[in-house]
Amino acid sequence: MKKLFQLVFLLVCTSLSAQLNRVEPPNWWTGMKNNMLQVLVHHPDIAFAEVEVEYPGVKLTKVNKTDSPNYLFLDLLFSAEAKPGNIALTFSPPKGKKVKVDYPLLARSKPAKEYIGFNSSDAIYLITPDRFANANSANDQVKGLLEQEVDRSHDYKRHGGDIEGITSNLDYIKELGFTAVWPSPLLTNDMKQGSYHGYAITDYYQVDPRFGTLDEYKMLAAESSAKGMKLIMDQVANHCGLEHWWMKDLPFKDWVNFQKRFEAGKQPMYSNHRRTTNQDLYASKVDAKGMNEGWFVETMPDLNQRNPFLAKYIIQNSIWWIETLELGGIRQDTYPYPDKKFMANWAGAIMTEYPNFSIVGEEWSYNPLLISYWQKNSPVGGDYQSNLPSTMDFAMQSNIIKGIKEPESWNEGLVHLYEGLANDFAYAYPQKIMAFLDNHDKSRVFTEFDGDVANTKMALSYLLVLPRIPQIYYGTEIMMDDFDKPGDHGLIRTDFPGGWQGDTVSAFTGNGLSPEQKDMQAYLRKILNYRKSSKALQEGKTIHFAPVEGVYVLVRSNGEEKVIHIINKNETAYDLNLNRFEELMLSGKQLKNIITGDVTTWGDTMKLNKKGSTVLTTKL
Repeated sequence: MKKLFQLVFLLVCTSLSAQLNRVEPPNWWTGMKNNMLQVLVHHPDIAFAEVEVEYPGVKLTKVNKTDSPNYLFLDLLFSAEAKPGNIALTFSPPKGKKVKVDYPLLARSKPAKEYIGFNSSDAIYLITPDRFANANSANDQVKGLLEQEVDRSHDYKRHGGDIEGITSNLDYIKELGFTAVWPSPLLTNDMKQGSYHGYAITDYYQVDPRFGTLDEYKMLAAESSAKGMKLIMDQVANHCGLEHWWMKDLPFKDWVNFQKRFEAGKQPMYSNHRRTTNQDLYASKVDAKGMNEGWFVETMPDLNQRNPFLAKYIIQNSIWWIETLELGGIRQDTYPYPDKKFMANWAGAIMTEYPNFSIVGEEWSYNPLLISYWQKNSPVGGDYQSNLPSTMDFAMQSNIIKGIKEPESWNEGLVHLYEGLANDFAYAYPQKIMAFLDNHDKSRVFTEFDGDVANTKMALSYLLVLPRIPQIYYGTEIMMDDFDKPGDHGLIRTDFPGGWQGDTVSAFTGNGLSPEQKDMQAYLRKILNYRKSSKALQEGKTIHFAPVEGVYVLVRSNGEEKVIHIINKNETAYDLNLNRFEELMLSGKQLKNIITGDVTTWGDTMKLNKKGSTVLTTKL
């Protein structure tokens, strides 16, 4: 025992250097509502050092040791007197030189109330960054990272898209009519293969150098804001990548779920994906544990948010990115999979600090009750208060696809749209829910409709007039598809034409696009840009009429402005009897077609010349 002690003592004396391995978060701010901060320090044998904090208005309240001797968690308390500057953190080993670290305490760039999140006035453009545009080929391969190969012909290897590629094409996104940009995660994924998608994070405070730098990420946020667009950050609280730096030196015995199996080299316990166990009154403990604690895949360790230090780490990380980038929102991946008490605390901490912010959680369910459960003040939430403003509307996505594709009958076809929207009584705030037709995980909408342009247009126009926050996936505006391998993730996330030097087709300029692709771009551009200034579509009242003979009418209204959306699935000309819509009080009024610009008068009938959607407005 004496020899062991001497060995440990010797290691401690020699291991501390002038540069600590990690101090996270790397900085903090004055004037936060929550005046507590927990700083992670990682360095060989740091647990044996004495710690001092010297700075006016800052007090070290506790030094927390872990199961590993290489970590400390420092609890700092900030008073109102704490001013911006460098906090002196001093680490004194039992023998040897002290190590002093200057910890930056910054002034906030703007008040918390000015962090305005996305809402129903926005339209969101979702991007897979590796596949959107490569503006800097010099960062395609970065020395020292595990995955080096760049191969655009391979669906699951890196293609080279980067942050600068998004920033340099913000004008294209803005001119289409979008007001928010959501790139999938841009943090380091230093994995051996398949790291392009961003969801296997190996460093929560580092931008993946193959995407760019922190300064370039800040520039993307600043340029988006300057152009009137919000930047949404995709975050992952449920799991990390297997090559995350802490997986080689876990701080606690319960940092990840089923940690003993991992440390013993055994195959992980995988999630059973029974998401209903979060709400099920009769769910067994073993099913609930299998859902929330099981790993997604072998390469994505499932984080244990019940560990209070990990919980605080994740919350502080989210706040750090909000402040650093001045974000306009967060999208949280796989929302039902982490510990649900933690997720309520996570969302609550963010929304308390930033009362006008927005967060959307991914609940991949086609059951509106499950989607509703996760939204703040849900009528079906029972005692659970999620604090989450928004959820993703997979149910509506399914209803739109089925409703437009199916042949019409009493219980098929457009009735899915009608009854799907009627389910809004289950939601606390329907207009805060994010609706979409396709994304980075689902087959592209043009593929879903078997290449039918009219059906695709009907679905898109309906999405954009709903009382929702609409999200559209990059490339939908030019009818990108995954016909060769429907549902294949690598193909769904294919390259955007024009994003690479030498591309012969460019969606940015229109060069090489087919007339049908240009028409779809123009179609979306007109609706999206009308939506930008339409109070009826952003916040108006909604009324819809049950489908009759293949025609479904939905109306949004705000004051004098009314927007009438008509879906017609009839293959031949159809005379729509307008007397049924008397309660709209439109008789004799002029309306403009948002797409064609034509002006018509609302009379007794309206001829619908062909299958498709008609979008009319009282704003001339």
